[in-house]
This record gives sequence, C-alpha cells and structure tokens, in this order.
Amino acid sequence: MKLLRLGDTGKEIPAAIDKNGKFRNLSSHIKDFNPETINFENLKKLKKIDLEKLEEIDQNNRIGSCITKPGNFFAIGLNYTDHAKETGAEPPKSPVLFNKSVHCIVGPNDNVIIPKGSEKLDHEVEIAFIVGKKAKRIKEKDAQDYIFGYCICNDISERDWQKNKGGQWVKGKSGDTFGPLGPYLVTSDEIKDIQNLNLSLDVNGKRHQTGNTNQMIFNFNFIIAHITSFITLMPGDIVTTGTPPGVGLGMTPPVFLKDGDKMELSVDNLGTQTIQLIDE
Repeated sequence: MKLLRLGDTGKEIPAAIDKNGKFRNLSSHIKDFNPETINFENLKKLKKIDLEKLEEIDQNNRIGSCITKPGNFFAIGLNYTDHAKETGAEPPKSPVLFNKSVHCIVGPNDNVIIPKGSEKLDHEVEIAFIVGKKAKRIKEKDAQDYIFGYCICNDISERDWQKNKGGQWVKGKSGDTFGPLGPYLVTSDEIKDIQNLNLSLDVNGKRHQTGNTNQMIFNFNFIIAHITSFITLMPGDIVTTGTPPGVGLGMTPPVFLKDGDKMELSVDNLGTQTIQLIDE
C-alpha cells in the first residue's frame, strides 16, 4: 500500500492511494499514522479494505509527513562511498549513527526554512524506513519482517553547525524544517528490490545528486541488525539511511542552499518532493 497524510498542518487525515491513483480517506478505519497505529496487525486490516468504496480526497490538498510523532528519528551518515570521499571523510568501517530531532519533521512539499545565522545549508536525498514492531537484536535475514515501509527523507544539514559547533552532528541536523518526509509511506511488499532503487535531487532544475541503493556501504538489513544490537527500535521509529554523492559541501567551490532555491527529489517507487527554500 501507498499511505499518506493529507490536510493542513496538525489537521492531517490518513489516506491511501487506490489502483487508479486516487486518494482515499482512511479515517474511518485508522486515526492516523503514528507509533500507536503503525503495526502489522493494522496493515493486514487496511489491506482488506476496498479502497474504491472510500471517500475520494482532492489531490490538491497539502500532503503532510507520512508519519507523525515518532519516538525516535535516527540517521546513518557517510553510507555511500563517493559521498564520504566528497566530504573528505574515509568510508566508515561501521555505520555512523546519529539523531535528528523528531520536531524537525515536515511535509514533503513544505517550505524549508533557512535559520538565522545559517550560511551552509545543504541537502541530502535519502530513503528512510519505518519500524513496524519492536526490534531488538535482529538478525539480518529477519530484518525485513520488522520494516513497515519506506519513504523519501531529505536530510537537511547545516554543515557549519554539524562540523564546527562541538559535540555530535545533531546540532546541524535538527533545525525546525530539516526533516521533510514523504509523500508516501510505501509498505515493504510494494518494493521488489529495496537495494536497487534510484535516487536523485535537483536544485533549480540542475541535477546535484544521483545514486542507487546498490551503492550503499551498509544495506538496509545490516543497518537494522546493527542498530538493534545496541538500541531497541519501536513501532513508528524512523531510520534514514544515507545519501549518494552530489551534496553542496562536496562541490568545488561548495554550493549551499539560499533563499528562493527550489529542490526536487525523486526515488523509484517512493514518489517525489518539491521544496522551496525561504529565509527565516
């Protein structure tokens, strides 16, 4: 299924896309997509619904983040070799794990705000997975049994804050709009090969990032096995899994995002994001 949330900020309703590409209202079957409802039992019930009998929703409605109020928002850094090299880092021998604030999550087409004092705002097209049941010490071969679905994440990053303000990366990764998610939460069964999806990101119509998940250093199954050997993941938790090369930091000279810029992100099977940059 392709699931999404539609409506004004804070008033979104759950929806699904039917076989004809129409948006259908799921609110009579599920309250929202959040840690209380993201589970495989609810997914089984949703799959039995005849979507075409549900109320159609105008596709001009705002699309919100495809999940709300997660307990955790984790991220993997430097997970594509060429991206690690362009930032001047050595490809890691073990996954680089960091946090993004859950409060940075916004819709896939919402404006991204350039915070006051920011001079090095950057983009990162990524694929995130959403956990569907409690996951602790999971084996790689069982990892997909714990992944509810996948979505696009734009891991917005303030490079000066990330690298030069001390401590961990979280400072540069957690501004108020630094986590656009969606448009869709695509359930795992909809994706034939998660390790062969193309990713791209354009800025003002010019291609910046191109990659494929077959270029990941640590694949999705390894990531969930690795994380859960240290941390228990719970339903609704988000893990975004790294970005391919082409970020602004890696350009010569570096090119950072500015007021008025427009980003377009695309991932096979997961849809697109269209985002405008505005100064705070």
